Amino acid sequence: MTRKTRRDTLTALLFISPWLVGLAAFTLYPLAASLYYSFTDFDVLSEPVWIGMGNYADMAGDAVFWKSLYNTLFYAAFAIPLGLVLSFLVAVLLNQTARGRSVFRTLFFLPSIVPLVAVAMIWMYVFNGGFGLLNHALGPVLIAVNAVLGTDLRPPNWMADPYLTKPTLILAGLWQIGGTVVIFLASLQDVPRSLYESAELDGAGPARRLWHITVPLVSPVIYFNLIIGIINALQFFVTPFILMPDGATDRSALMYTVYLYDNAFRYNQMGYASAMAWVMFLLIVVLTWLATKLSRRHIYYAGA
Repeated sequence: MTRKTRRDTLTALLFISPWLVGLAAFTLYPLAASLYYSFTDFDVLSEPVWIGMGNYADMAGDAVFWKSLYNTLFYAAFAIPLGLVLSFLVAVLLNQTARGRSVFRTLFFLPSIVPLVAVAMIWMYVFNGGFGLLNHALGPVLIAVNAVLGTDLRPPNWMADPYLTKPTLILAGLWQIGGTVVIFLASLQDVPRSLYESAELDGAGPARRLWHITVPLVSPVIYFNLIIGIINALQFFVTPFILMPDGATDRSALMYTVYLYDNAFRYNQMGYASAMAWVMFLLIVVLTWLATKLSRRHIYYAGA
């Protein structure tokens, strides 16, 4: 390196040094510390004691751990595909030329910028089994059905019935698809109009144009949103923590991140919680690898 190159390099490092310090203090050190704590018995108040793979071995026999993992994977299995399909279809509709299009785009995006705690409080009033807005709307319908069929149907208790708690969380999660819609909308506007015009001249209808032109050309964005959806679904925390902090009946809505939080800050088992965090990291890596492997042949890059 010449003297000028060394001087330029030192100058550049000086300018980015605040970021480097922040990266080391708030990212690299916490990662290394959590990896170390995952092999220790650490209650935050005393010195960590090395126990090797003890925390990971305890997970194998922890029924609550497996329950929370099942609940999270169940949520992800439905929330991710439903969110992708719904956000894509909404983006297609918002991409059409129509009066008031900007207003509808704004309305669909607004929920995604509302604080998550406020959103969870709203859903608490919507799904409340006693005075919730949803049951209030279902009341007259159920009365009419009971009168006609002679049944005794009652409004469900959405946040207490173990068969409804996870669907309730899935419905709540679908409300904030605005960010994904915006990403899809940006990609749709890059699709050449000439391809639609050529397909229309060949007699292709709207459904065929959507499937054979739109979907392949936005497939990289679909893949991107899929990966982000996997990460977000496995880290789903605020809504279940506020709506059903103890996992509801039979822990049917206990999410993985909520159980991790409980171990870290309620039970002071920071070592066990750190081990759970690294298991989640490995799970995200595996699912991301599977998604990449399975979708590799179905992604079209225009420059390829």
